[in-house]
Amino acid sequence: MQRLLRLRAQGRLSRGHVRLAGECLGVSERTVWRWLAQAEVDPDAGARPGARSVDRFEVTPEVRVLLAYWRGNASAVHRQLVARARAAAGGPVTAVPGGAPPEAVPLLDPVPSLSTFLRAVSRDLTAGERAGLARGPEAARAHDVFGRRPRGWRNQTWEADHVQAPLVVDADGELVRPWVTWFIDVATKAITGTAVTPGHPSRASILAALRAAVLRTGPYGPAGGIPEHVRVDRGRDFLSKTVLTAFTDLKTKCEDLPAYSPHLKGTVENLNRCADRMLFAVLPGYTTTPKPRRSKKKRDPDGPLALTFAEFTAEVLDWTRWWNTEHHPAGLAGQTPLEAWQADPTPLSDIPETALWGLMLEDDGRVRKLSSHGVRWRSRDYLGAWMAGQAGRSVRIRHMPHHDHEIEVCDLAGRHLGPAHLADAATPEQLDELRRTRIVRARRLREETKKAETLRRQRFAPATTPMPAQRLGAVTAAEADQELDAASDGDMAALALADLIPHAPPPDDWNTPASLRPAIREEKR
Repeated sequence: MQRLLRLRAQGRLSRGHVRLAGECLGVSERTVWRWLAQAEVDPDAGARPGARSVDRFEVTPEVRVLLAYWRGNASAVHRQLVARARAAAGGPVTAVPGGAPPEAVPLLDPVPSLSTFLRAVSRDLTAGERAGLARGPEAARAHDVFGRRPRGWRNQTWEADHVQAPLVVDADGELVRPWVTWFIDVATKAITGTAVTPGHPSRASILAALRAAVLRTGPYGPAGGIPEHVRVDRGRDFLSKTVLTAFTDLKTKCEDLPAYSPHLKGTVENLNRCADRMLFAVLPGYTTTPKPRRSKKKRDPDGPLALTFAEFTAEVLDWTRWWNTEHHPAGLAGQTPLEAWQADPTPLSDIPETALWGLMLEDDGRVRKLSSHGVRWRSRDYLGAWMAGQAGRSVRIRHMPHHDHEIEVCDLAGRHLGPAHLADAATPEQLDELRRTRIVRARRLREETKKAETLRRQRFAPATTPMPAQRLGAVTAAEADQELDAASDGDMAALALADLIPHAPPPDDWNTPASLRPAIREEKR
């Protein structure tokens, strides 16, 4: 602006100069002429073109409070400001539905126009603030900027998480949505351990995935070993006593991240997103695909069917191998995760499989004795062929969570003696019949609950003018008495006869009120 002002003072300013300045600054030619006019009135404005005008409307802290009250609805706030200004001027007061208290509404003189107010809100509030006022902190977090952590080295940091596959699989004749539990190395993006669970996962899923992640022999590896620390979200399974004990035995620090903070474990969250787009979306039974409108045509019998659980597990493991050996994630300089892992010279810490076996099992800490019926656990007997001739020996039990069909028996020093299986286990036919019975009972309970909710539901008459609520649903006196009698018959407390068997006097060592002590002594005599 100073240069243009000097050209104007010398009489050499042309329209071409103004157009060139506007193109360099990314504004219109008209804006540059306006800045020149402001600079002639205020010389200081020439050094800061486009500076804020002193009479421009700004969003004040009081207006921010109103925006929070109206959940980010700027038009509703403007209506409140107009109504407050009209009331202060003595004009007709217009009620604003759901209006804020009068003391919370600032008095602006003059009230800006709606377009000016909306422009000020868009200018003075960031996109994150507007989203947070309208939809809450979760929407505001989407506009935040997060820095990158240093890459580090292999096995320095792992991240773990559960992800539910958006599809259904056939698990023993029942369609369920499977879950995948995996550990991923942050530095090399290598998936170290994976476990697939039909239905909801548990701490057993975490222990299985952790065992596959630590071992580097057999079907596992070559990526693996003992990590220095693991990041997990605030999940109940990850913070269970069994999982934390396993991390402690491995000398691994477990970092419990705050809730609703996916950006703090972005590596595993990105893995979940990639698995959804690269793997789950192309498998049969995918549930988030937009469905066409209903038609009268019957379902194509030759269409894709749901995968079995074994087939789905094979697909997940094959995709995991592809990710480690063929995929080229960003940030690895064109390497695959396995190549980045093998190129890292950081020494690895391994643990023998025999030593890892005991770390993945729970131990209740109790000492039991072998009897002629085996070992007693949870009110059931477990037998093993190796128990012959060892009745009376003191042992301890270790087991995988929720795997109550088989347990492992150790001596008091922790040495493994052998497995033990449930005695008198139900036959497959009995289990099928029991499962069908439970399904029928659950269906009956749902129907009864639905009928009870229908009886409890109250209907009210619609209103077009302010009036008290009017209940609907007429019941005869006989119907009401019949339902009340049926309810009283099932109330055992109402049927009890309290005076049929009198209460015995309290013992002498009880602390009774002083006013009752003479009567109690007389009753005892």
